Amino acid sequence: MTFRADAPTIEGGKQYHIEVAPGEVSRYVLLPGDPGRAERIAKTWDEHRLVARHREYTTFTGTYKGVPISVTSTGIGSPSAAIAVEELLRVGADTFIRVGTTGSIQPGVGLGDLIISLAAVRLEGTSKQYVMSEYPAVASPEVVMALVEAAESLGVRYWVGITASTDSFYLGQGRPGFKGYMQSWARTIVDDLRAAGVMNFEMESATIFTLSSIYGARAGTVCAVIANRVDNTFQPGVGVDDAIRVANEAVKILSEWDEVKKERGKRYFYPSLWRK
Repeated sequence: MTFRADAPTIEGGKQYHIEVAPGEVSRYVLLPGDPGRAERIAKTWDEHRLVARHREYTTFTGTYKGVPISVTSTGIGSPSAAIAVEELLRVGADTFIRVGTTGSIQPGVGLGDLIISLAAVRLEGTSKQYVMSEYPAVASPEVVMALVEAAESLGVRYWVGITASTDSFYLGQGRPGFKGYMQSWARTIVDDLRAAGVMNFEMESATIFTLSSIYGARAGTVCAVIANRVDNTFQPGVGVDDAIRVANEAVKILSEWDEVKKERGKRYFYPSLWRK
């Protein structure tokens, strides 16, 4: 059987890379980078089932506190994250929450703290394939508010601010390459971004936010801080369980808000909408 090269799908209407068909995911999708974290997330739900596992993309669908929810791993970096967002949109998703790990570049941010991103500095290249570099990479206000409310309700320590998304884990984030290789701009990038109030480095949010804005979807990010570049500390895995709990709870909150909007005939949620 031959398929279209300009809109690649495979048998059953499944998307070529993620191998998911329409109806197999919720509108709410969590986006970890690590395929192993996708399964870890799914195991925290009321129930879950494996939908697809192909390349770096592992997808589960289930329910969390009665709310339909899905998770798809994106792999590392913006190119593969863009593919995940493109193909998930095609099968019915419209709300994305990246659940990741990150390195803080601000003092006082502890290992295991969470950072909720308001926006992202577009230091990656993928989003520039979609729109001019001056276009902002911003999170959905509703998703940011839901993540903040979830973090508050769970009593976890969190920060809200601007994230920098890069294509390089090493020089792009001011770390030396192999044999100490360095460029002059890489030596100053951490200090320059810190001075501008940027909170942290990671590798996917800018593209997820940019594509979601272009396509009219919603997106946000919550990351666990596993490194701090100010005091040069690193503890892999710390805070990830809290990030997962906050993301799950944010989906429940968004679902409740979406129902209220529907009942009230509103396009956007705002706090006093509960009282009307």
